[in-house]
Amino acid sequence: MTGEILFLCHRIPFPPDRGDKIRSYHLLERMAQIAPVHVGCFADDDRDIGFAPDMAKMTASQCVLMRDRSRAVAGLKGLATGQSLLVSLFDHPGLHRWVAKVLAERPVKAVVTYSAQMAHFVPVLPDGVRFVMDFVDFDSAKYAAYGAQGSGPMAWINRREARLLFDFERKVAERADLCAFVSEAEAALFRQASGLGPDRIVGIDNGVALDYFDPAADFPSVERRGGPLLVFTGQMDYRPNIEAVESFARETLPAIRDKCPEATFAIVGRNPTRPVQALAALPGVIVTGAVPDVRGWLAAADVVVAPLRIARGIQNKVLEAMAMARPVVVSPQAAEGIDALDEEHLLIAADPAQEAAKIVALLSDRDRAERLGRVARMRMEERYRWSATLAKLPDMLFGSPPTVDMRAA
Repeated sequence: MTGEILFLCHRIPFPPDRGDKIRSYHLLERMAQIAPVHVGCFADDDRDIGFAPDMAKMTASQCVLMRDRSRAVAGLKGLATGQSLLVSLFDHPGLHRWVAKVLAERPVKAVVTYSAQMAHFVPVLPDGVRFVMDFVDFDSAKYAAYGAQGSGPMAWINRREARLLFDFERKVAERADLCAFVSEAEAALFRQASGLGPDRIVGIDNGVALDYFDPAADFPSVERRGGPLLVFTGQMDYRPNIEAVESFARETLPAIRDKCPEATFAIVGRNPTRPVQALAALPGVIVTGAVPDVRGWLAAADVVVAPLRIARGIQNKVLEAMAMARPVVVSPQAAEGIDALDEEHLLIAADPAQEAAKIVALLSDRDRAERLGRVARMRMEERYRWSATLAKLPDMLFGSPPTVDMRAA
């Protein structure tokens, strides 16, 4: 046996039903095939806690703790200590104790940390124990973008967070044996900012569950209205998703409905905020909230849209829509990091006017739309199987650090 694995992640990596859980779930699944895995993580609510018994079937041991989600308390703590607010939001003495116990009692040879805010749980490790840091996204760059766009106190807070979080990310990267990001594009940005090389900073693409996200699979259908259906999927309390659907519903959809008056825009995803719910009052907008199976909505869509204005890493929503053989129209930000060609595998639109024009053109040319969907599915099969994207994981954990781009061939 090569040794055991300690896996720390900010949200229970089960089930793979939202963006951040998809990658962590597949990492856990693959690691459990390699060696016994001990998982320390947080739950956001009782629903998350309810998944712990099922996850236990994949783990050697686990510690699932309810996270105190009081942003006010974490914010005051972060401001008082000069700490990143994101790191302050994820702290728990119980998890520190559990990590120390596992490292003392089990033959752990690799510690894998998922997302920057969990790195402070990793103590100084003994010789022979590798520290692999999966940052996933370059999070401090996202806060820098927020700070540059906004004004007033929140812009100041975001600029502060960008500065402190990057300092934290850089220090973590310097002590880790290997750091991963969700795409080579994201890894390249961090290499440039940190000064660390490709022997330390690599890109490991997300994949997509092609047997599940398959138009030929068995899933409940969605009853459509009469006109064209445009669909956006995502966690609807996440700021980039909120901003994306607000922009699309208020700016892009009216221009589409000028040409296609029966067009409907469905916002599909759990926890819609009040501003998102309010969009349902606009002509042609549906806000579904949580749905039992997103595949029915994707399959019913004439076009799937991802008009994100701020985005980091790879957008799972885009991979899933392409795997379902749907034509996809995305912003440049949502396309970044995805190994797919504009006008061949998907369509990229830079602003609401381009979005409207490209969607209207697709709706008027069904053959082209169907062809784009078929080619999108083929691209996912060629490039984004999880078995391919995680093929080098055993070497990362117990072998030599890679010196080349880790993207699957």
